[in-house]
Amino acid sequence: MSGLLALLDDVAAIAKLAAAQLDDIAAQAAKAGTKAAGVVIDDAAVTPKYVTGLPAARELPIVWKIARASFFNKLVILLPAALLLNTFLPWMLTPLLMIGGAYLCFEGAEKIWHLIVPHVEHGPQEAETLDAAHLEEQRVKGAVKTDFILSAEIMTISLAAISADQIWVEALALAAVAIGITTLVYGAVAILVKADDAGLKMIQAGRLAVTRALGRRIVASMPSVMTLISTVGTAAMLWVGGSIIVHGIKDLGWPVLYDAIHHLAEVAASGIGTGQGFIGWAVTALVDGILGLLLGLLLIPVVAKVIAPVAARLSARPS
Repeated sequence: MSGLLALLDDVAAIAKLAAAQLDDIAAQAAKAGTKAAGVVIDDAAVTPKYVTGLPAARELPIVWKIARASFFNKLVILLPAALLLNTFLPWMLTPLLMIGGAYLCFEGAEKIWHLIVPHVEHGPQEAETLDAAHLEEQRVKGAVKTDFILSAEIMTISLAAISADQIWVEALALAAVAIGITTLVYGAVAILVKADDAGLKMIQAGRLAVTRALGRRIVASMPSVMTLISTVGTAAMLWVGGSIIVHGIKDLGWPVLYDAIHHLAEVAASGIGTGQGFIGWAVTALVDGILGLLLGLLLIPVVAKVIAPVAARLSARPS
């Protein structure tokens, strides 16, 4: 009997340990996912453009194709690569994070620059010159390429935010982030791209006046919703990208900029009776965002005149 009780105690201890480990994995995943919020918002804001100009019946299948590729990118390619890098070349994480942060700054600044200096959009016009199947294939390839870049940034940011002693805890936390973020992003995208169709159906088939009115409101509000998401995504890219650069410079041994921003936030918060934490965060995010915008604007001509031509030549080479 005593042996059975001892066995039950051991089982209970193992179960308790497993529960604690699961809690730790969940906590690490939540922390990492929060750190990657800026990239997540941008991912959700960018993807709907890839179904513009295509038949409504193909919207969800296209979103699923992109989501499936995103799961593969994160879980099969990027997760093992990130763990190997963190194990054998951990010093590379900060430079890689900074490269990703610079990319976010560039993307955010480019969106703002295009608002100031209008450019020709090629998306919807392509539907007039290409058949739907060819256009869909091109769109999916472009979306998967963009998703891979954003996924790499999400996984790198998430890995840097995870503090675990065991590699399997890191792996499970990173996998949880990958699955959760991809499901969230493409679930939101699916809702966004079909919201106007749902509203139109409510208008046409709704038996009640309130249902038809709600449908009209949904259809009318979707352009504003997409604009809001894009605006928030752009701001988040600049804030997160600037923050990554500032923290990276600090981690590389030059903390002057980080300390100056931190001191400015403390001074601003000290003059407020309540909400000091929020004011400190807002000032830090604002300064990080401004720095991100400035860096991104500096990178636009570099990308246009140096990186883009090189990438075009490489992609034009026969395989």
